[in-house]
Amino acid sequence: MALQISATNPEHPVLLLELPWDVPLEEWPEEVLVPLPRGISRHVVRYARAGDEVIAVKELAERPALNEYDMLRDLDRLAIPSVDPLAVVTGRTDADGNPLESVLVTRHLGGSMPYRSMFETTMRPATMHRLMDALAVLLVRLHLAGFAWGDCSLSNTLFRRDAGAYAAYLVDAETGELHPQLSNGQREYDLDLARVNISGELLDLEASGALHPSVDAIAFGMEICERYRSLWEELTRTSVYPAGKYHYIERRIRRLNDLGFDVAEMQIEHANNGDTVTFVPKVVDAGHHQRQLLRLTGLDTEENQARRLLNDLESWMATQDDYAPGDPLGARPEVLAHRWVRDVFRPTVRAVPVELRGSMDPAEIYHELLEHRWYLSERAQHDIPLDAVVEDYIENILPKARETLIPTEPVAE
Repeated sequence: MALQISATNPEHPVLLLELPWDVPLEEWPEEVLVPLPRGISRHVVRYARAGDEVIAVKELAERPALNEYDMLRDLDRLAIPSVDPLAVVTGRTDADGNPLESVLVTRHLGGSMPYRSMFETTMRPATMHRLMDALAVLLVRLHLAGFAWGDCSLSNTLFRRDAGAYAAYLVDAETGELHPQLSNGQREYDLDLARVNISGELLDLEASGALHPSVDAIAFGMEICERYRSLWEELTRTSVYPAGKYHYIERRIRRLNDLGFDVAEMQIEHANNGDTVTFVPKVVDAGHHQRQLLRLTGLDTEENQARRLLNDLESWMATQDDYAPGDPLGARPEVLAHRWVRDVFRPTVRAVPVELRGSMDPAEIYHELLEHRWYLSERAQHDIPLDAVVEDYIENILPKARETLIPTEPVAE
């Protein structure tokens, strides 16, 4: 059988042809590999370079490879945080004509970290709570989309910094199934698997001495269940309000927005006696602040980053002479937003040397600078200009943080 490359982009097969497909993946030469941290996997996984792309290559049987490729494309279509599928390579043989396993090729998620690399220095419990929050949000988003993961774990997840928190991305969709809607039993099965897997992974870290002594591995496994159920309840519960109190509905929608979700559709029913109104949020989409920032500025960020940048943007707009909300003669928000990107955001980020950024993308750098500005202003008891904040951040903060940053490809600004 001849080598076949099925790809999402016509350019990718040409770039991928340069890689040594006639060599087992674990024997690939160092010159084609990229030294990035890898998580634990039941399959052989390597990072390589194809043209300007850094790719993840996973070796597995043909049918699972094709199935996972299709599943990741479905998740991409549904805007679920997951790695981008690029290609499936089948029909591989070695130099002697012996068959080799097929491979799934995905795009490396810039700035991401497997959980084990995050535990190379002992992780504080507060940071672990943020990881559980991120994983709970990811699992809820998958279930709202009708995706049963079948193998939720820390090993099958990548994490990216998101304005002091983390965003979780699905890496392994091999066992996943997509349905129009999940039953409670399907959701609980996924949740129980997550609890067992996470507890087991943390016990493994504990045995190696990489777990903080105050962390209870079993309790943290249970925590994912608690955080998931709390978020699921908030997103899907039916609310009954007194008739005429429509601001209660508005408040509920605002609370969902604060969690990062949009209500794309809602169902409102009036009681026959006219005393109450029943409100059910329908088709809840994640990424409320992401979409708002993207629409205004063209910046594509994580959800918490978007929330933070929007707050800074609104504060900056209020200082502009042509900012006049509701006045048809005032500058439109989109115009002001692009001015903020041009005059504030980009110059500020570019002032931080690329070689010092590590795995931080531009939005995370800007968030860090806003945090540092708040700290310096509190200490000085007056506002500190942003250029002075950048200078102090480069001189006093980045050198200390550098050890914890994983180098990746530079991110375009």
